[in-house]
Amino acid sequence: MDLQDSSAAIPVSSSLSSRRKPIGLWPGMYHSHVVNALWETRPEVFERLLDPPKDAPPQSELLTKTPSLSRTAVLYAFSKDYLLREQYKDPWNEVRIGKLLEDLDDLAGTISVMHCSAEDNSTRPPLLVTASVDRIVLKKTISVDVDLKIAGSVIWVGRSSVEIQLEVTQVAQGEESDGVNPVALTANFIFVARDSKTGKAAPVNHLLPETDQEKLLFEEAEARNKLRKRKRDSKRKEFENGAAKRLNALLAEGRIFCDMPALADRNSILLRDTRLENSLICQPQQRNVHGRIFGGFLMHRAFELAFSTAYVFAGLVPYFLEVDHVDFLRPVDVGDFLRLSSCVLYTRLEKLDEPLINVEVVAHVARPEMRTSEVSNTFYFTFTVRPEAKAMTEGSKIRNIVPATEEEARRILDRMDTEASQPPKGSN
Repeated sequence: MDLQDSSAAIPVSSSLSSRRKPIGLWPGMYHSHVVNALWETRPEVFERLLDPPKDAPPQSELLTKTPSLSRTAVLYAFSKDYLLREQYKDPWNEVRIGKLLEDLDDLAGTISVMHCSAEDNSTRPPLLVTASVDRIVLKKTISVDVDLKIAGSVIWVGRSSVEIQLEVTQVAQGEESDGVNPVALTANFIFVARDSKTGKAAPVNHLLPETDQEKLLFEEAEARNKLRKRKRDSKRKEFENGAAKRLNALLAEGRIFCDMPALADRNSILLRDTRLENSLICQPQQRNVHGRIFGGFLMHRAFELAFSTAYVFAGLVPYFLEVDHVDFLRPVDVGDFLRLSSCVLYTRLEKLDEPLINVEVVAHVARPEMRTSEVSNTFYFTFTVRPEAKAMTEGSKIRNIVPATEEEARRILDRMDTEASQPPKGSN
């Protein structure tokens, strides 16, 4: 699906001009290159959030807006801006996926603010937070030597929620004439609006799709929202007939690892032996305009840990394929102790030239003084191995994952079933 922006793309730069107050001087603002670019061209979007009218009432009359009013595009001139290219380059001369995930969340948040803003500047703006991110599939390699464009708009709204679709496009020289699809990935973000004083759900402006494409996107988003509600409201699913056998089959090999390790299958490894973990204290520099830790920052840190987990497990350089649907279950605040733990959940080895490695990353917010720990997010990343790395290492073999507990076995089966129910990679 192609999202055409109605105006010229905003250039992302490695530096800011000095025409107005630098965004870094505003307290409580995590400012990526995307935010910097938007700040230079549309400062009024942020100024109302950073300096809202005191004791202002909430918006009383909802507006009806079209998707074109929120449509925004940003351009990364990698081919011309050396400093920008250096800041986004990974060791394989491609764009850092974790950093791109940060920027996607940044841009989606700005678009949601544009749609939810009122014409009357005397009202207080709602607090908008990332609620979830839909499955993101990488459709082609993103080079750091070729200009990159991210474009998006609001495609659906509920009573207090907004869905934004973003497309990352990149066309190398000569590809336009070859009819190559320029879309590298598509990402759908859902934001929810809260009253900044009461914390209760706040209504958002209505959306009026105009074109056939906008109407189609709205209908598809409506169907996804209904499906999410059915899953949320349904009770924990019971294992179907035959699922108990699958569970026992997974656990059988794990018992051998635990009870008779010398006789265990050398082509398998216990799930617990693939774990990695890191921890951090959330700092003020990582907060958004609402004082909470920026969602894109959490996605970035989760990706880096997942990549490292896949790397250590496979012994080969991983290649990112997708991140599954992510729900942001609870906010993360400044000063929180954040613990990220990861493991390889399962592998698929049907295609020897493209083995699949599914990595789970769970973010816990711990409060040591209160002796509590809560799950903030659970991320699921899928990797394969880079072809050039596999070619250089003959005889390397990806191992199967074996659970040692019933809880681990259930997590593995749940993810396998979820993956089986999804459309093929690359389809919209």
